[in-house]
Amino acid sequence: MTTLILIRHGATEGNLHKRYIGRTDEPLCDVGIAQVNALRKQRFPIDKLFVSPMRRAKETAEILFPGTAYTVIDDFRETDFGIFEGKSAAELSDNAEYQNWVNSFCQDPIPSGEKIEHFKERCCKAFAQIMQAESQQAVIAFVVHGGTIMAILEAYAKPRRGFYEYHIGNGEYIVCKYENGVISR
Repeated sequence: MTTLILIRHGATEGNLHKRYIGRTDEPLCDVGIAQVNALRKQRFPIDKLFVSPMRRAKETAEILFPGTAYTVIDDFRETDFGIFEGKSAAELSDNAEYQNWVNSFCQDPIPSGEKIEHFKERCCKAFAQIMQAESQQAVIAFVVHGGTIMAILEAYAKPRRGFYEYHIGNGEYIVCKYENGVISR
């Protein structure tokens, strides 16, 4: 059985202002750095570390696991929010395309962005490839995005729950077990 530690990166300024931050490569803000430093007290013993290519995830990993080599997984990057990128729900409240997307429970394609099913597929494919290659007795940490964690848990966790039910905050984590293609908590 493999132990997984799924860690969401610390906050960025965009996160604090509740903006859609997907492809925007923001650094951690002071609040995010403080979140990660507080999380560092957990002293996670790990065998392997996989990280999103985004700056906020790499900075989080480097604070949590100083001096630890990690593998960057491009397909763990967050959703491309297209024309919604960098804007908050309040700023988009009069945008008809945004309202249509929200009314679809965020399942319709994002204008000039990424389809949620494509995002989920790429995250889960990358996760499956890692799990196929790794030891069954390892402790593996993933420093990624909230959406990446939600996609993986929606696909692999038992009992099954919806995508949004797996939301965690910035600088938070979930420890779970992985065995025979199933994540349990």
